[in-house]
Amino acid sequence: MRYINFDEVVKAVKNLVAYSASNLPVDALKALKQALENEKSEVSKEVLKQILENAEIASTETRPLCQDTGLAVFFVKIGEDVKIEGGTLKDAINQGTAEGYQEFYLRASTCEPFSRANLKDKVGYNLPAIIHFDLVEGDKLEIEYAAKGGGSENVSRATVLPPAAGKNGVIDFVKEVISNAGGNPCPPLTVGVGIGGTFEKAAISSKYALFRDIGSKNPDPEIAELEATILTELNKLGIGAMGMGGTQTVLAVHIISNPCHIASLPVSVNVQCHSSRHSHIVI
Repeated sequence: MRYINFDEVVKAVKNLVAYSASNLPVDALKALKQALENEKSEVSKEVLKQILENAEIASTETRPLCQDTGLAVFFVKIGEDVKIEGGTLKDAINQGTAEGYQEFYLRASTCEPFSRANLKDKVGYNLPAIIHFDLVEGDKLEIEYAAKGGGSENVSRATVLPPAAGKNGVIDFVKEVISNAGGNPCPPLTVGVGIGGTFEKAAISSKYALFRDIGSKNPDPEIAELEATILTELNKLGIGAMGMGGTQTVLAVHIISNPCHIASLPVSVNVQCHSSRHSHIVI
């Protein structure tokens, strides 16, 4: 059994939150620079230059990449041989989230669904975090984090197609979601697609697909081909950077496919804006 101190997890999460707010990961920066090279529209080229300039300012001056500093989303793999000393893992992640958001002056965005009252005083600063736990073999604790803004989340969609819809049905649904979204989610986008499982499994899979590095290849050749097909179709929509029209609407399409019931074909599309703030650590 390996013991990890509660305070060590709190500190690690706080640092993740703070770093991700100001620093785009290498894969996202590389993809944005490539989009600038490939863009055909002069207007969208200028927008992409501004996006990259914003990323540089945020990093060098330690300022948030965006005023919407998002809800804190975590995917956590905890080894069966790990024990947290001094408190629960969930509490440690929530405390680290609150400290990171508050100490680095990031916006608290959690609120009551109907009254819209901010929960920073009632529940905690930008709490509760959205945490997905997975129990795995070993004695390591892996924490993957993303700050998920409202603009891209608002245009995300899920459905359950009839099995006969097949690949073409999935392609059409993803195209419909991105077409309807237009410039609202602040493209160029990363598009996560969850296929199969149950309704909630598809939704969670589409979220987790966004954590994959842009430019990485899906290990399943059939799914990799489907990703490439959907990417091509989405960039034909001509939405462009920030909806200004252009050829680089989507940076990547990432699919996670799961076994599903014989009578259904769940599909979920989770959209990520150009400010793809994600990072991970292993303790």
